[in-house]
Amino acid sequence: MIQIKDILNELEALAPLPLQEGFDNAGVQVGDVNQAATGAFVCLDVTEIVVDEAIAKGCNLIISHHPLAFKPFKSLTGRTYIERCLMKACKHDLVIYSAHTNLDNAVGGVNFKLAELIGLQNVRILSPHEDEYAGSGIVGDLLESEEAESFLLRIKKLLKAGCIKHSSLTGKPIRRVAVCGGSGAFLIPEAIALGADVFITGEARYNDYYDVEDKILLAVAGHYETEICTKDIFSTLISKKFPTFAVHFTNVNSNPVKYL
Repeated sequence: MIQIKDILNELEALAPLPLQEGFDNAGVQVGDVNQAATGAFVCLDVTEIVVDEAIAKGCNLIISHHPLAFKPFKSLTGRTYIERCLMKACKHDLVIYSAHTNLDNAVGGVNFKLAELIGLQNVRILSPHEDEYAGSGIVGDLLESEEAESFLLRIKKLLKAGCIKHSSLTGKPIRRVAVCGGSGAFLIPEAIALGADVFITGEARYNDYYDVEDKILLAVAGHYETEICTKDIFSTLISKKFPTFAVHFTNVNSNPVKYL
């Protein structure tokens, strides 16, 4: 019988918890990992509907990218959706686990998956940690150059983005691509230094679009859209290690940003 801790050990082999940033709260959010696993439910965000889905599917393990709990609690009363999710998880003996910035920084994690989807070759970490085997962002090259507007439209379709916000077109074709899922605008200087023609991320500040000038094309596709691939990372890893174990995807679009 597969125990929950067996599955979590495999996840942490890919994305060790020490790789997470200091502000983060990756790992077990709630629950007893020393119990038999009845099924895994993978998602980007944990919401009340997601917890209900997991219960309905008979899953006692929810694996998310974004941690449900970031801040300490002084009470647990059901006042917020976070508290209600935790209380319901306890009531139904669920384990909620999150692989967040540790998965962002891991080789084979979020940014490597984005690079694979985009079709980048010769990839390397954009801002490596001291050991050079982990770090933030990815930079790589397309097999062939693409016209900038066509490239942006391809990314929009690929990521199923409601829109792509971008800086002024530089007039240059796209060959070298830098990418960082989620909030990655802090890596713009590194992308420029490594000669990227475009930097794709999920969020950027207003002034970032000015500051890049004509040095690089900044393309912002949405936080949710650049990280929803985490569900595939979780599912593929678990299914490979435990071929007969049930893995379910949430049907909920938890993106809090809506487009008209």
